[in-house]
Amino acid sequence: MLGHVMTSLAVLLDNALTTATELPGGGRDIPDPYAVQRELVDLRLARGETVVGVKLGLTSKAKMRQMGVDSVIWGWLTDAMAIEDGGVLDLGPRIHPKVEPEVAFLVRGGAIAAVAPALEVIDSRWLDFKFTLDEVIADNTSAAGFVVGAWQPLPGNVDSLGVQLILDGEVAETGSTAAILGDPREAFAEALRLAGTLEDDWIVLAGAATAAVRVGPGQTVRVEVEGLGNASLKASS
Repeated sequence: MLGHVMTSLAVLLDNALTTATELPGGGRDIPDPYAVQRELVDLRLARGETVVGVKLGLTSKAKMRQMGVDSVIWGWLTDAMAIEDGGVLDLGPRIHPKVEPEVAFLVRGGAIAAVAPALEVIDSRWLDFKFTLDEVIADNTSAAGFVVGAWQPLPGNVDSLGVQLILDGEVAETGSTAAILGDPREAFAEALRLAGTLEDDWIVLAGAATAAVRVGPGQTVRVEVEGLGNASLKASS
């Protein structure tokens, strides 16, 4: 019976994704939210998508306190979520998309091979972006899209780099890579621990360096990370 309930929830979340329809949330106690997440992703893989990496959430100590947890959460990235640097975010299938600035790592041999500035698009399928911890995990941690800038060798310092999130040419949020578990490399280690294995050429999104901003039709979002460069996207009109 439990497996049937989890499968039913995965199907509901997948339908919400494919139809851009919100589900009422905020009250579900899901016995195994990661099992629901895996079934949800399996539905996407059955449609021809491919796993290309993992993403972390709740990597900010403040966010952990807000959610009442003491560890990060994680989800899957697929090729259908990838947006070319400078490319277009199609708002058609989105519900209430937000964008946050991140650091991305490239995996080789289970280790960090390169680093890049990145943007993650989050778009909860739960009504009004309100959900329990179990619900956001089941919803693949709100993963909706990502942009990765130019890859470069890992510098000696990635733990205190300035970060700006720029919306239509104006600075919307400022922060530091220190907001990501004190050092984004710690997020990579967490991703390896949680996922069990990281395949070559996979991408690890380490978590948000600032709060997310809502993005609307025609808007341009850019992240600038000190010493690492920038990455951007433009929302469709």
